[in-house]
Amino acid sequence: MNEYVAGLDMGSTSIKMLVATLTGEEVLVVSRRSPWTNLEGGRAEMSLDRALDVVRELAAEADRRLTADGRTYRILALGISGMAEAGALLDAADRPAAPIMAWFDPRGAEEILAAPAAFREEFPGRTGLPVGPLASISKLLHLRGQGIALAGRTFLNVPESIVRGLGGPRVAEFSLVSRTGLIDQDDSSPWDAALEVLGVGDGILGERVGAGTALGPLTDEGMPAAFRGAALTVAGHDHLVSAVAAGATDSGQIYDSMGTAEALVRVLDETLPFAARERLALAGINTVRHVLPGKHVLLAGTKSGLLMRRVLQLLGIGEESGRAALDAEVMRAPVGGSLAHGGVSVDGARNDDGVLKIVADSDGLSPAELFTAALLHGNDVCAELMAVMDREVAAPTSTLLTGGWSSMAGVVRARELVLPAVTVSTHDEGTAYGAALFAAYSVRPDASHDFDAIASTFLAGHSGAAASLERRG
Repeated sequence: MNEYVAGLDMGSTSIKMLVATLTGEEVLVVSRRSPWTNLEGGRAEMSLDRALDVVRELAAEADRRLTADGRTYRILALGISGMAEAGALLDAADRPAAPIMAWFDPRGAEEILAAPAAFREEFPGRTGLPVGPLASISKLLHLRGQGIALAGRTFLNVPESIVRGLGGPRVAEFSLVSRTGLIDQDDSSPWDAALEVLGVGDGILGERVGAGTALGPLTDEGMPAAFRGAALTVAGHDHLVSAVAAGATDSGQIYDSMGTAEALVRVLDETLPFAARERLALAGINTVRHVLPGKHVLLAGTKSGLLMRRVLQLLGIGEESGRAALDAEVMRAPVGGSLAHGGVSVDGARNDDGVLKIVADSDGLSPAELFTAALLHGNDVCAELMAVMDREVAAPTSTLLTGGWSSMAGVVRARELVLPAVTVSTHDEGTAYGAALFAAYSVRPDASHDFDAIASTFLAGHSGAAASLERRG
């Protein structure tokens, strides 16, 4: 019987499950679109039940492929990573009080700005986060404003919610909970002032745990038999998990993960002082916990990927062949496009924005010129964020670029203009692969529970992916 671990990426665009050997060789990947319902005004939501159904569908497809030709297997552990901020508010019977609002959903902006002034003034330095709709506390304030009681309920980020739905306990993994706005970054404890603003106790959060902590067996009857009994673990925030999978754990690197969100990640050996966190947060940069034991990160987010996706939608480009053709057209043009400055411009990639705004003030427009304008705007936002970080910590000397957009040569060429020594990660599914790594870590005997050693062995197995059973994106 073959023994595997699995990693689940609860992503903004798609949900992916990757199966690997205990030594890190990829076996297969299956994927489904994330089941959002898109609403007006940039809002998006999905039900927790539907998200769990997608996970079960992925497991069923993986099961069919793994049992082809009479083969047998079992999953020893399932690690779950994914988006932060978004989550489910559960009652005592695990019933969600409302759909999951996407991390980029603007709801909560008015409510957080209506919170007491003293609280808002302390918020950036205490939580390491900007005041705005992104932090989970804003969504919770919005739900309360809609008449939903928060008392007696527990908020779980999306990966934590899936762990609970599959039979695990209610936990709050450090890298995820540190993006809720409910945590004091000095010691990762609940921040009393935030709890007071919500009118709740610390039961609003699950028990704090590190990424890769074994959380008990998977018991959900909707999962294939070979998955049931697997150890469940929360792998943590997707960008940080994919950074670990790519080996970007050096404080001298910038890790640029380009998905729906673009995340610039820089590793810290310890958190920064209150004043530095405040300065960074006021510039839109997070100082939060890493998935790595004892580490922290600077995490600067943009919505460049979201804007580029919307540009493609406007251009009617949905298939990979269409993206490839556009990329080739972009690469045939100068890196800054062929139009005079200001001929076409794009705005909206800042993390407190996300609304695609296009100004066309020239003839000679083309799809390539519009996409190039989106790339250059993303460059401008990245450069602004890098300059702020460089004032607080030593500037990085290299960049590792990954994520779905990094497969386009035009995207790589653009980021090379503003980021140092860019290389592109070879991991196609870094978050799911990283989640599988944390799954492998969760089931190692205590005597060998050294994360660095386990990670080194597991990541070395990525070269074995060519011998995999089957991959499907």
